[in-house]
Amino acid sequence: MTNSRSYVLAAGGTGGHMVPAAALAAELAERGHHVALVSDDRGVRFPGLFDGVETHVLPAGRLGGGPLGYIRAAGKILAGRSMALRLYKELQPSAVIGFGGYPALPALLAAFGAGVPTIIHEQNAVLGRVNRFVANRVDAIATSYDQVDRMKPGWQAKTHLVGNPVREAVLALRSRPYPLLEEDGIFRVLVTGGSQGATVLSQVVPDGLALLPVHFRRRLQVTHQARVEDIETVRGKYQAHGIPADVSTYITDMADALAWSHIVIARAGASTIAELTAAGRPAILVPLPTSTDDHQTANAREISTAGGARTIQQKGFTAAELAKQIQKLGLDTQGLENAAARARSVGRPNATRDLADLVESIDAPEAPIKGQRISMQGRPAFA
Repeated sequence: MTNSRSYVLAAGGTGGHMVPAAALAAELAERGHHVALVSDDRGVRFPGLFDGVETHVLPAGRLGGGPLGYIRAAGKILAGRSMALRLYKELQPSAVIGFGGYPALPALLAAFGAGVPTIIHEQNAVLGRVNRFVANRVDAIATSYDQVDRMKPGWQAKTHLVGNPVREAVLALRSRPYPLLEEDGIFRVLVTGGSQGATVLSQVVPDGLALLPVHFRRRLQVTHQARVEDIETVRGKYQAHGIPADVSTYITDMADALAWSHIVIARAGASTIAELTAAGRPAILVPLPTSTDDHQTANAREISTAGGARTIQQKGFTAAELAKQIQKLGLDTQGLENAAARARSVGRPNATRDLADLVESIDAPEAPIKGQRISMQGRPAFA
């Protein structure tokens, strides 16, 4: 790399923001650039994501909590902005890339003040609050879906569909075939819900699987991620139903779990959808009803419309409904393989590359921008 540059990535402290930021950091570093991360205390401590990356913690307030809450938040945001300005004098970044979350806000505000080019990346199918707040002023908006709610028509010219970067280990599954499913062979189910929403899956899934016909139930092998407070109850349910299940609070190798799963039962977080579509795995999705702006329902829209998943709203997520949907998918081997292919068809395996290309182009207008430019009607047109 003869034109090495410096970039600052700004991301909130949740996995949904940090995983794509880490993927971009690795790609930019591979291209010979210097990368620094700004986040909160949670973000800089994510295990294994930012090894070898320069990290900085900035104060960032979360807006809300009445007048006093807003005042306290504003003070933290301004303090974070001042720290970011000092950091930019040292790093001289070519661009600042925000991934959403309140910790990204001070870094972006400082970039506006310093005249540094800016990009935001939206992981969900609804533009998040921080990204909406800064969207008018940024130079480019990168999206993960071809239809993103809360987008204004005036932002169309600077909006680019790139997808949501996923880990290399998950992306590698794209080159592997859907696991062989013999008529009387083992049927492997993966259940994952995340810390905010796994309880309803723990309450419903074991009983739903128990309602399946005996010949189908005897084929099941389940891997279930449950919250600590639910784990013993979930284990007891599977044992009582005679269903083999590995129940744990954390799945250490999600790529491996996805590799052998025939169907996934999960929430509809952005990273989950990106991994399902990258690997090509059919799913039953239960959007978290309390997600901001109901973005998980929006996230599930594309894969469900394509035929790669079935979406069940939580209020209708019962054992009987789950059993019905699994039978519709699981009793037809060819139909299940078709669903896997349809899930794969809406994956965007080049998301990391295309996002890095966009980042490199933002301070080099003469360079062509790869990827897709999003249409506000949801129909992507190649840039």
